[in-house]
Amino acid sequence: MYVVHRANNEKHSVLIKELEDQDWKKITKKQFAFDWKKLKGTYKIFKLSLDSEVLGLIALNIVEPEERIEIVLLASSTENTGKKKKFDRIAGTLIAFACKEAIRNYNWEFPCVSLIPKTEIRTHYIKKYGMLDGGRQLYLEDAPLHKIIKEYLS
Repeated sequence: MYVVHRANNEKHSVLIKELEDQDWKKITKKQFAFDWKKLKGTYKIFKLSLDSEVLGLIALNIVEPEERIEIVLLASSTENTGKKKKFDRIAGTLIAFACKEAIRNYNWEFPCVSLIPKTEIRTHYIKKYGMLDGGRQLYLEDAPLHKIIKEYLS
């Protein structure tokens, strides 16, 4: 799995790991536009990192009764958002990771990943990541879920 440096189109390998205690010192509201400490202990939080730099975060809620994983919050660091972002593929890689976790938890045939998007990026999620409209939530299952894994994690 990789991100792409926009200045030179170089691919850089990244890792996704569960956030560890020492990481909380690096995760600031200024860097990620949200106080992630509010979610600590409530959801599983993972970091996408390049070397020791955290580029993105995702909070997952495992919804056992529905055999689904909900993306509660997804964020790229401030230097990786907007038109002047440094790296591409951060959000897509984190979404694909959530899809892979759904497969790991619920088997290959019936995994589902959902999120409740902010109104202004709803269309973006549908166009860019192939998410399906489920009313209030957007979701990935079946072929679209497998497609995003292949595109971002292969």
